[in-house]
Amino acid sequence: MTQKSSTTDSPDSQSSPNPQSPAAAATFASLDPRTGDVIAEYPIADESAVAEAVDRARIAARWWDAQGFRGRREWLLEFKKAVARGATSLASVVSRETGKPYGDAFLEVMLAVEHLDWAAKNAKRVLKARRVPSGVASINQAASLEYRPLGVVGVIGPWNYPVYTPMGSISYALAAGNAVVFKPSELTPGVGKWLEETWNSIAPSQPVFQVVTGLGETGSALARAGVDKIAFTGSGPTARKVMAVCAESLTPLVAECGGKDAMIVAADADLDKAADFAAFGAFGNAGQTCAGVERIYVVESVHQEFLDRLTTLVSRAKPGGTDDSTYGPMTLPRQIDIVRSHIDDALAGGGTAVMGGPDSVGDRIIEPVILTNVPETSRAVCEETFGPTVVVNKVRDLDEAVDRANGTNYGLGASIFTRDKAKGRELAARLRTGMVSVNSVLGFAGIPSLPFGGIGESGFGRIHGADGLREFSRPKSVTVERFRSPLKLMSLERPQRDLDLSARMLKFMHGR
Repeated sequence: MTQKSSTTDSPDSQSSPNPQSPAAAATFASLDPRTGDVIAEYPIADESAVAEAVDRARIAARWWDAQGFRGRREWLLEFKKAVARGATSLASVVSRETGKPYGDAFLEVMLAVEHLDWAAKNAKRVLKARRVPSGVASINQAASLEYRPLGVVGVIGPWNYPVYTPMGSISYALAAGNAVVFKPSELTPGVGKWLEETWNSIAPSQPVFQVVTGLGETGSALARAGVDKIAFTGSGPTARKVMAVCAESLTPLVAECGGKDAMIVAADADLDKAADFAAFGAFGNAGQTCAGVERIYVVESVHQEFLDRLTTLVSRAKPGGTDDSTYGPMTLPRQIDIVRSHIDDALAGGGTAVMGGPDSVGDRIIEPVILTNVPETSRAVCEETFGPTVVVNKVRDLDEAVDRANGTNYGLGASIFTRDKAKGRELAARLRTGMVSVNSVLGFAGIPSLPFGGIGESGFGRIHGADGLREFSRPKSVTVERFRSPLKLMSLERPQRDLDLSARMLKFMHGR
């Protein structure tokens, strides 16, 4: 769900294992992270190629806008059907380029289809023109609000969830009436091309959805190409650089950045359930999930019991490079050094490795690592690790758990486990995050009507849901005079009588 640009050494960087400069090569290789073998070569779109794609999108956007809500719904539902029919093929591409097991890849495709379906079916309800109250002072005006397409949206997508995450922008931008130019990660270009080819199979003459492949320079070119908005998934440092580029032309940006999501386990929690979800959230996709579980705060009375159950469960995990593996290799090889450094720092600060340790870090695959008693100042607690490790620390009570959960600059998601649902909602309200699941992990990610996004270092703006549709629209206010105003106030020759009457009305309506 998160991945970053090649201009930083953030955990989700788009940098390929063997980056090539566009000046030195017209193509780049997509590599299988399980073996390092070349899967395919893809063109590097330079500034000119990106500009041409945006120009084509600008023309296509006018056609797309003219289709209206009903027409776009029909086109997008055909696109959805095509993606669903080809789900096994697309999942295979995802698995091959990311190294994740096929089942995980298929689940990602399935969730993306659900979001595409919701966006197509709900765009009219959310964005259609509607009457709004005029108020007493403007009673002679009929007021309406509508949401218009922005025009062309540039999407810079991730490698860890190369279908689910970018489609959260692509689907909602298209449903809102925009054309889209998508720059997939250089680690997963085949996924982007598969989606483009599928769109072209239903609308070959309308480049409403285009893909440009390349390295970091291609993403920068897209941000400078005059698009009407950039949807960026990446790290905070890289988001700042993208914002600086966008600022040159006042291009707006929606940024979904990293996370350091916390789980809170209350004394009354179903510990088996909590441990099961913790294992999934921390180690699923090799921990390469922005809204996964990286920190767990457990009330001290059940800390050891929870830790024992989690350790027993995770000990059965079988990481590897096959579809039968629990999770696959690290998709981005240089992320391995970051994971190792977080483990080392946690242990050097007095933390304890309950499972695994520095020796768990291999050349491509990292075995599960569970740490406890880790100082809150440790990198493993404060920074996004983005690997199959988790910190499980004890707390005195739920108040301390909330304080610690809120103790980082991130604010993406969180989870709470308690049998007291009212207490769970109360704690959720106190967490400084964009999303919270009570008695599940990532429950919000699969619900299309819920917006997805964070605050602080985790970014700003929202994808998914009604907020996601509005994110890729511009509100337009329209007034139509119904009858002549009895008071002549909007005039250079304003009568004193009307001003005096207005003063008395103001005091009567608002000053009593």
